[in-house]
Amino acid sequence: MINSMNTLRWPRSLAAATVLCAVAVVAQTPRPGESSLELEPSLFVQLPGGKSIPGAVQLVWIPEPLEKYCLGKTHEQCASMDFCIRTTTKNVSTCRNLAVDLAHLPAYPPNMRPRRMMSIALIPPTRMNGWQELEDYIARIPKDQLQHFSTTVRVKAKVTLIRRPEDDDFRVLEILSVPKL
Repeated sequence: MINSMNTLRWPRSLAAATVLCAVAVVAQTPRPGESSLELEPSLFVQLPGGKSIPGAVQLVWIPEPLEKYCLGKTHEQCASMDFCIRTTTKNVSTCRNLAVDLAHLPAYPPNMRPRRMMSIALIPPTRMNGWQELEDYIARIPKDQLQHFSTTVRVKAKVTLIRRPEDDDFRVLEILSVPKL
């Protein structure tokens, strides 16, 4: 009886391993119309808005044509400009109350990477390469410098850009470099 129980364990273990491998393959298979690309953009560093977790960092990827208009602005102001560039309804209150004249904002080219302003909050602890350097940088920089976008508060990162028909997304794989203080 004991011998027959042991012989049943092996097929069950094999079946469980097969299911786990199938789940992993399905999770990594792109959906129809989805693609991904590894890039090394410069991302703006900010502290997350609202009630944030201690040590959390927000990395913001701004489409290149919008970057110069976002310098000196807050995340909310830049996000509003980004929305107004992309929307077809430009007479909404968000677009009427911009920090810059809407007529001066450029349209995004069709294959812009990214297609919109995107941000991600990184929450410690993490084992991402370069995380310790980013934490050390955040600890040394005056916090008021992390409230507005600045060319001096950017990191170089390796990211995966995920393109879907309805929207883009990104994942930070590694922090490649942080600014020198």
